[in-house]
Amino acid sequence: MHKIAKIVNITTVIFIVFALAGICDARQKDVFTVKDFRDKSIEIPTQVNRVVTISDGMIEAIMTRLGQAKKIVGMGSACIPKIWSYSFPTLGSKTHEYARGMNPVTHLNPWLMDIPLVSKFGAGINYEKIAALNPDLIIIRTGSCSLSAGDDILEKNIFLLESLGIPLVVLKGPNTFEQPNILSIGREIKLLGQIFQETKEAEQLSSYLESCVELVRERTADINPSDQKRLLLMGLSPKARSQGGAAHVKGVETVQSYFLKNFIHAKNAYPGRGAWNILNTEQLITLDPDVIILVTAWGYHPPSELYEAPYYQNLKDMRAVADRSVAALPWTPCNCEKRLEYPIDVMVMAKAAYPERFKDIHMGQWLLKFYQNVYKVDVKTAGELRSCQWMDWTCEE
Repeated sequence: MHKIAKIVNITTVIFIVFALAGICDARQKDVFTVKDFRDKSIEIPTQVNRVVTISDGMIEAIMTRLGQAKKIVGMGSACIPKIWSYSFPTLGSKTHEYARGMNPVTHLNPWLMDIPLVSKFGAGINYEKIAALNPDLIIIRTGSCSLSAGDDILEKNIFLLESLGIPLVVLKGPNTFEQPNILSIGREIKLLGQIFQETKEAEQLSSYLESCVELVRERTADINPSDQKRLLLMGLSPKARSQGGAAHVKGVETVQSYFLKNFIHAKNAYPGRGAWNILNTEQLITLDPDVIILVTAWGYHPPSELYEAPYYQNLKDMRAVADRSVAALPWTPCNCEKRLEYPIDVMVMAKAAYPERFKDIHMGQWLLKFYQNVYKVDVKTAGELRSCQWMDWTCEE
């Protein structure tokens, strides 16, 4: 009897060992490991169905291209679900109005307007709401407006997110590095390609974006430094005017200045540092840039605002204004970091600086092809994306 009991016990132990081994093997098959931008190994479930994102549209845009956007159950930017409109007066009675501006991701995924917000610029992260959404994965992008409060607060945010016990992947935008490098965007795309097991699509997207800016680099590479145009990266911000200035300007250590130096072979007309420097009228006139590039700055600002608004008439004698050498970048709400549309910025600046080198590129048509290649949409949808970034002025070229 004792021998039988002993045999039964041994058999039971062996069964349990094999069962546990099977469970471990199953668990190993249910997850795989990636390294995020912290060089930290993260176990990712092979079946990711619920994702919480905190970015200004970059993560959401990549997921859209990879066919994974429907898995987003919570977002960390109030700028994605919002539909925007702006207007400005002219010297006469006319008012210029711009309506239905939005992030391209919003136009492609209108249902994003209805999902929960877990964070937004100027407010903390709602950890309880994230936990209640029961996500399989959290993906955040440092440098985004919601995560721009400083390194100490960012570290605390990451610590608290990890304490939820949900896999956390951290991406880093170009501006978070000591020297901005737009090629890090390709790394972000490829990492999400790994996570969602869409590596081929991710490679194609990354390669296409890099080919767009490489074309600009090749066409301008032979320009001598003495012949390089001086561009002023200027924001016609109402905030700057309310603080006694005329506009914001971007300095030499920003990603826009990186574009000028590394792809366009042009110079930043403003030699200072910082992204949101407030300059007055006299300072702007003294800079005397060859070209003015208008960036998103507390609103959308087209060249016509600089030409026609009564509060900018004291800048009408600036050489770039008098020569109509002014161009506007696409509407980019919450533009704390560059997103998939960064090649548009590069092409707009390049054509404004050196029109003779890009005379074969019709910007309106180029944009249609760009949106089609980036988001895999038809020409009609590409035209709608051009409109929601308020770039239809390019059709008049």
